[in-house]
Amino acid sequence: MESSSNKHVPILDRTLAKGKGTNETSLAAFSFLFSELIQYSQKRVAGIADLEKRLANLGYRVGLRTLELTLWREKNAKRETRVLQMLLFINSTLWKALFAKPADSLQKSNDNDDEYMITDNDPLILKYISAPKEYASFNAGAFVAGVVEAVLDACHFPSRVTAHSTATDQFPSCMTLLIKFDKSVMQRERAFEGR
Repeated sequence: MESSSNKHVPILDRTLAKGKGTNETSLAAFSFLFSELIQYSQKRVAGIADLEKRLANLGYRVGLRTLELTLWREKNAKRETRVLQMLLFINSTLWKALFAKPADSLQKSNDNDDEYMITDNDPLILKYISAPKEYASFNAGAFVAGVVEAVLDACHFPSRVTAHSTATDQFPSCMTLLIKFDKSVMQRERAFEGR
């Protein structure tokens, strides 16, 4: 008789709760799938800007589902109402759920109160992505920007998120997400501060 711990359980019958065996996707499989996603999208667009927009739209769809799953798995999940707390949730909890590590930094813009930046010095999503010379300005991080934008929108923090390559000698694939919040979010934030 086979023991229950050695029995193979079909994926649809498994629990959604985070536990042993939930991070089953290998880096090779993920990289291959993401590479194919980029190639598929590239064949259906006219230029680099359209490709990045398409990747962001696909990321948006993934972001909505990732937020739902992450909040379901979190034991102390609560609805964040403040900008900084929401960004800290994305910077740590969501980033860990997606990439198995928190983002490297979260910064507020010195110039604009409605702009924040999340930086990942070695983004997993860009690890095996290379582009030909004619696509030198292409940034596959647009997919992650779409994920973050979806999470913020779903949590009632409308914003525009863009991905930028901020490569340095030490971190050649460094990616920074620029988050620009809608005026309504900043008005709500000021109202909270006035209390």
